[in-house]
Amino acid sequence: MRAKNTPVTRKRRKKTLKKAEGYFGSKHKLFKTAKEQLMNSYKYAYRDRRNKKRDFRKIWILKINNACRVNNLTYSKFIRMLKLAHIKMNRKSLAELSINEPNIFSKLILNVKENYSNIKEFPKSVI
Repeated sequence: MRAKNTPVTRKRRKKTLKKAEGYFGSKHKLFKTAKEQLMNSYKYAYRDRRNKKRDFRKIWILKINNACRVNNLTYSKFIRMLKLAHIKMNRKSLAELSINEPNIFSKLILNVKENYSNIKEFPKSVI
């Protein structure tokens, strides 16, 4: 009779089933289906860690656009004016500013509009 190293096999299977707790149906009871579902779960987690950054950027842009529209300006024009005024702020901080400090955000828009009206001809390196 050969040794099959059962304790190690059992430990590996229990570890997999422990990770699959809470899955629907046989995916948390049977080793093979649990292993397959875990592989898919890891794949989705990897993909969505990257998509999360994309989604947050979309949300920030929506918040900034909403605050700009309250001040009679569109998001795209606001971002262009910011670049021409050489104001370097990322979208995350602009979104936070628009939500938490709407008065300061309105002043920023006024400042950017003034800078934009003062510039008559744009250098090609800026555009």
